[in-house]
Amino acid sequence: MDLVDLVERRHRRDEEEKTTEGASTIPDFNIGDTVDVHVWIIEGDSRRVQVYRGIVIMRKGRQTMNASFTVRKVTAGIGIERTFPLHSPRIAKIDVVRRGKVRRSKLYYLRSLRGKAARVSEKRVVAGAKSKSAANGSKKEASE
Repeated sequence: MDLVDLVERRHRRDEEEKTTEGASTIPDFNIGDTVDVHVWIIEGDSRRVQVYRGIVIMRKGRQTMNASFTVRKVTAGIGIERTFPLHSPRIAKIDVVRRGKVRRSKLYYLRSLRGKAARVSEKRVVAGAKSKSAANGSKKEASE
């Protein structure tokens, strides 16, 4: 067993303990989601948190210690992509702003799109919706 495997096992054990306590620092987010990544910025002696908001265009190594994700945002007409290690101590927290509806694992095609064409549609979640079979059954009862 090498050193990397040892560190990964220890970190997984620590993450499992945190999730059993209900204090997971990494939320469940996917490709196409708009996220706020709160990053610690160190300038001289002072530390502050800077928020980086953008669309997740790539995720790599979901279950490993060296997992990373790339967030893309457009500022003043210029596209900026930043890759973050998922388990970095520089990340204070990750907030999911909205869920995106995409059918690809990598959204590299957004690099060539501009304006409204570069938007990702939002995934709609209906709260308290019945299943299709239950809805069809109630329609049949109402018609009889």
